[in-house]
Parts: sequence; structure tokens; C-alpha cells
Amino acid sequence: MTANTTPASLEWGHGPKILEVFLEPTCPFSGRAYAKLDALLARAGADHLTIRIRLQSQPWHTFSPVTTRAILSAAATPGGREAARQVMTAIYAHRAEFEPEDHCRGPLLDESPATMLARIETLSGLSLRALFERGELTQAVKWQARYARQNGIHVSPTFMLDGLIVADMNSGDEIDAWLQKLGLA
Repeated sequence: MTANTTPASLEWGHGPKILEVFLEPTCPFSGRAYAKLDALLARAGADHLTIRIRLQSQPWHTFSPVTTRAILSAAATPGGREAARQVMTAIYAHRAEFEPEDHCRGPLLDESPATMLARIETLSGLSLRALFERGELTQAVKWQARYARQNGIHVSPTFMLDGLIVADMNSGDEIDAWLQKLGLA
């Protein structure tokens, strides 16, 4: 990453309806929502819907800041958003390796941010440490937090369509229900 490089936007599709999905990287509910996004975009059509992933770090998820920064580090690689997707997929597929039992106990409490980052690198197949340590990446992390707070987002997953929170949309919904709530059924 050079001083002028910023993480790629985590955006797929190019339609006029914009769905922003606020996800926490180790949240099981965020993982369930994340797993449906490709199918949602395929069903809605990339020319009808734009999906933007926003990262919502949450303090009760012990390694949330590390996983969030790792995703943004991946987004700053030449692979950009697809590298970020690779990291998100790896984290969600191995959630138990990133979140202590009940958020507060178990062997993961003896882990450090460095070991978490190394685990992400191993699982994703990407080298992220040099980017992770770049100070300018902090601005991208802060932007994600500010943007969520400015929009009243406090939990994950939260869905926002064209700038308005869709309060009755959740990770347990079927894709057909999502399409109806988005006006794309």
C-alpha cells in the first residue's frame, strides 16, 4: 500500500437501489447475512441493486477491531474488494477461531492481535501484516465507525436501503423476503 492508496470500496452491483449492510466480522448473525449477499445480488440483478458492505466493529466481540482492520487491509491490496471478500469469507467460516466463548472466556483469551492476524493470513492465503501496520489505514477504520454512528447503527447486521434503515430486515429472513422489502420482488 502506498501513502495514496485507500481500501477499495466493498461494493458489488451497480443498480440504482443501494443496500448498505453493516456487518461485524465475527458476529454469527452477520455471517448468516453475508452468506446470502451474493445470491441476493444474483436474484435482484446487478443492474438493479448495489450492495455496499460496511464494517461495524462491536466491543463485545473481543477481536472485532483486529478482524475489521484485516478486512480493510485486504481491501487495500491490489486484489481490493475481492481480497476483502476472501478475508471475510475466511473469518466467517472459522468464527470460533476469532471469538472467545461467550465473548469472555476460553483459550482465545490468551491470543494476541498478532496471532489473530496471522490466523487470518493463513486462512485467507493473503499476506496482510505490512498493510495492517500502515498508519493511514486507521483513517479507513475510523471512517467505518463514524459512518455507522452517524446513521444510528449500533448492532449488526443492520440493513439500510437508500439511506434509510430497514428495521424489519434481518439475517434470518429468506432472500425472497429481502427482495420484497427492497421492492425488487
